[in-house]
Amino acid sequence: MTDDQRLPERSRVVQQHLTDAGIPARVRELPGSTRTAAEAAAALGCDVGAIASSLLFLADDEPVLVMTSGRHRVDPDVLAAQLGAAAIVMATPKQVRTVTGQAIGGVAPVGHPEPVKTVIDNTLASYATIWAAGGTPHTVMPLTFAQLTAITGGTHVHVSAN
Repeated sequence: MTDDQRLPERSRVVQQHLTDAGIPARVRELPGSTRTAAEAAAALGCDVGAIASSLLFLADDEPVLVMTSGRHRVDPDVLAAQLGAAAIVMATPKQVRTVTGQAIGGVAPVGHPEPVKTVIDNTLASYATIWAAGGTPHTVMPLTFAQLTAITGGTHVHVSAN
């Protein structure tokens, strides 16, 4: 059995997206939870800012995946202004599962049933390696800012006032 075959099914889907995009990153399963940016940073021994947290919002009722640095909280007013949206609300856990096919704490930037509009926190560009969830709360993958942008087609935005 290969390492990829040992991954949870949702993570295998994410890995296939990376492979299909020509990105050499490998999804890794960690023994502990990486559900929060702090947990992921502790498990990986990296700065919490290098964690690319995946948060699903509804911008005027349309899903938007926000890839933000673990050191930031998304300011809905700043995000609304960046997106030209009248209303921004956090998606419910059920909406997250429906849109992404993944659970909160493990939402990868790819591997969803349908493509999701994605925006990427500009601050992630300051890290040589960023870590994104790999489809479950126990899986992660290393990416560069350019790779994250390429696989998501994401737009670079400011997500907070600071």
